[in-house]
Amino acid sequence: MEPLTHKEKIFLENLSTPQKIQDYLESIPFNHEEDGETCMSPCLTLRAQKAHCLEGALLAATALFFQGREPYILSLKVTGDDYDHVVAVYEEHGHFGAISKTNHAVLGFRDPVYRTMRELAMSYFHEYFLITNGEKTMRGYSRRINLKRFGTTWMKEAKDLLTIGEVIYNAPHTPVAGEASLKLLRKATSFERTHADISLDGK
Repeated sequence: MEPLTHKEKIFLENLSTPQKIQDYLESIPFNHEEDGETCMSPCLTLRAQKAHCLEGALLAATALFFQGREPYILSLKVTGDDYDHVVAVYEEHGHFGAISKTNHAVLGFRDPVYRTMRELAMSYFHEYFLITNGEKTMRGYSRRINLKRFGTTWMKEAKDLLTIGEVIYNAPHTPVAGEASLKLLRKATSFERTHADISLDGK
């Protein structure tokens, strides 16, 4: 399979704003990995026309890089009975926002109104809960990770990026709160659970 083609490069360049990147990610299906674990490169994602959260974040970070921005992502860590989430981070006028591929109604795009990575990460906390019992599951967030630490050839390669996925998964994560505070968490109400548009097959 050939690496990123000229046509694909032009397509990424035309995703010229965070909003356009988000619109594209929302136009393609969620990758439920029916045939096994994947971490598709942006090249493969464009050809498969589907993505899970990490694949979406990698593609979004690549599109941001094509805009002349830094390809930053942010990882959110949860309890073992839920799914971690990864978003691409962008900055506008000293404030941060996020681009997100998700099948969860409230874990999506964030406008650039957050002053710090903690503010941005914590914007996902309240609605990050299990539909089965209402337990809030978010427990940590990474520092802003610049994907240029892996070089830039991964953006154009026609292969899975499982090694990059493992590094992100194993990155240090700052706890959202201490254990004493976490014991006081109130579960999502039956109203919230009933009206949450959540799939149990991944975030």
